[in-house]
Amino acid sequence: MRTIDFRSDTVTRPTPEMRQAMAAARVGDDVLGDDPTVLELQQRVADLLGKEAALYVPSGTMSNLIGVRVHCRPGDEMVCEAGCHIYHYEQSGYAQIGGVAARTIEGRYGVLHPDQFEGMIRPGDAHYVRTRLVTLENTHNRGGGRVQPYEYVEAIAQWAHRHGLRTHLDGARLWNAVAATGIPLSQWTRHFDTVSVCFSKGLGAPVGSALAGPRDLMADALRHRKVLGGGMRQAGIIAAGALYAVEHHRQRLADDHAHARRLADGVRQIEGLTLAPDDIETNMLFFRIDDSLGTAASLRDRLKQQGLLLLATGPQTIRMVTHLDVGPDDVARAITVLGETVASLPET
Repeated sequence: MRTIDFRSDTVTRPTPEMRQAMAAARVGDDVLGDDPTVLELQQRVADLLGKEAALYVPSGTMSNLIGVRVHCRPGDEMVCEAGCHIYHYEQSGYAQIGGVAARTIEGRYGVLHPDQFEGMIRPGDAHYVRTRLVTLENTHNRGGGRVQPYEYVEAIAQWAHRHGLRTHLDGARLWNAVAATGIPLSQWTRHFDTVSVCFSKGLGAPVGSALAGPRDLMADALRHRKVLGGGMRQAGIIAAGALYAVEHHRQRLADDHAHARRLADGVRQIEGLTLAPDDIETNMLFFRIDDSLGTAASLRDRLKQQGLLLLATGPQTIRMVTHLDVGPDDVARAITVLGETVASLPET
């Protein structure tokens, strides 16, 4: 029985073509700045995002942390959405390592309205931290893969810059926002001083993210990467996987979105399961399990026995994510197994 893994879009394996590209990669010492494949990847990403320069880093967590640090000093504050990845999942590295405070705003499935930012800048006296940075996440993980409405993004960034604040975008799944809306990468990113994108979510590369922005900030970012332990030597081997993903896997993200919508259609037909949110915009869906059917963890464990891997994200909540390694037959089987398993649960 083949296991089908819907836990995340980070579980993908490199395709044969990607492995060939990695095996054939030209390499050098990236810490010394002479790995040709890393340099090619960085330039390609900077061009796609409409920025002067980009920096390849091992993870999105590091990329976001560097993004905060190049804008903020200890004693500064960033404003962010209450469920965003930087605030919720990255161990508060901005505080632990950067000495930066966070002021959160509660969004609706991760979406913030521009009006919510009014009054969020601290008074300019010695009693308060200095409000310095606004961060957004697009697409929003805990919001169910929600795409930030473009007009909101534009208005929020304009508000920030009008008040002298910097802007950073956690665009780990920005590729999905582009696939869902047709709005080009550079149009989304033009509103942000720095942008983080991920190659191992959605695009199917094994390792890495990139931070992009002005050339002087990226020179500063390189120093931050070094002190955080992110300097890599012959990194061209993994950068080749990321470069292959950028060139060949962005166009197929619409398939993942279609598969997620098909999964959602199936979940809607299963009594005791409720999608939240109900509308599926990209490659991610969350559903709630009725209390009478037990917990998310117990359902997850039962499904694992049937070769179906899902992620329990709360006492009654499960997440499913479609990706490069999931096809139409996998979606159909998942719906069948999920329905049969839920139907077999004894009600409490």
